Amino acid sequence: MMRGSSFLRPARIISSLLLPILMLAIQTDAVAAAASPAPYRIVGYASGWNPLQTKDAGKIDTLIFAFAQLKNGSVVLDDNGAKRLQDLIALKSKNPRLKVTISVGGWTVGGFSEAASTPAGREQFADSAAQLIAAQHADGLDVDWEYPGHHESGIKSSPEDKTNFTLLLKAVRASLDRAGAANGRTGANHYMLSVAIADGPFVSGVDIAAINPYLDWFNLMTYDFVNSATPTTGHHTGLHASALITGDGRTTDRAVQQFLAAGVPPQKLVIGAALYGREFADVKPEHNGLYQTYGTYVGGHNWPDLKHDVINKRGYIRYWDDAAQAPWLWNPKTHHFITYDDPQSIAAKAAYVKAQHLGGIMYWEQTLDSGDELLNDMWRGLQ
Repeated sequence: MMRGSSFLRPARIISSLLLPILMLAIQTDAVAAAASPAPYRIVGYASGWNPLQTKDAGKIDTLIFAFAQLKNGSVVLDDNGAKRLQDLIALKSKNPRLKVTISVGGWTVGGFSEAASTPAGREQFADSAAQLIAAQHADGLDVDWEYPGHHESGIKSSPEDKTNFTLLLKAVRASLDRAGAANGRTGANHYMLSVAIADGPFVSGVDIAAINPYLDWFNLMTYDFVNSATPTTGHHTGLHASALITGDGRTTDRAVQQFLAAGVPPQKLVIGAALYGREFADVKPEHNGLYQTYGTYVGGHNWPDLKHDVINKRGYIRYWDDAAQAPWLWNPKTHHFITYDDPQSIAAKAAYVKAQHLGGIMYWEQTLDSGDELLNDMWRGLQ
């Protein structure tokens, strides 16, 4: 039919009338995220930012910059860290609701026990942190001390850490409030305070009930349940207990129940998801390598690499644990085992957050999923 035929005109008229309606209906996820925030937080740790990911900035409630340093008792940022932090803060132009906070610490980072051990040390830590937050125009602080009362990461610890951690957070809360009052950051816009915190035996040096009043929320590090220091493979970020797990093996649900039992309101608990997997070699083949002893810990894989190069490829077979609500990979020829989060397990975690009325989902770490696939799954699951 010729382009000028009158038979096309009614269709064109109808199309022109419907076009505005269709344009309204076909909104992007990012626009929808900015327009109608869910009642749950999505919190992402970020060591930096890939410009290609800016399209999804509207799906994130809080980005936590990792990391500031603890030097001579003060919380500081070097020039490179300050630049990477400002890259995150610039995302507020895309998502005005976005909060950007600064995390201090991380695995193997010491100095916390020493800084928290005296009133003067706690004041120096707290005041330097508040000054840094204000100077960088950030929205708060995240304290990642791994872990009070423990020295597995090679840092110094003390039996007094349990009491001193509470006093440290009390001092930080007071310093942030003073800085907030001086900078018009009060009420709903106050400087926020959170902690990155483990579970099970790794919080034996934390008085959970005592620190709760000073915190806006808890970032539960519900990942790395199995790693190079554990005797067996397993689900490193499993939601529930596998039928094969032994004793009080760690799971996300067990972590949540531990904190609820300590009196933390559910809406202050943000569970962790992993954008990476962990691989083990020389694994015993029973149960397709799940919760078996192994010879060597191989290392980590980010989600895009797992998806494109490993899952159901090169001899790796994907399995799903209904009890744990978690996937794993087993290579029967090489006896390699990989544990990870994927869209199915993320959906299960999102459903769990809703069912338990929790605060949301946190993930480590933004640069590990350049396509934001798992972030998208978190966002969709929490709508």
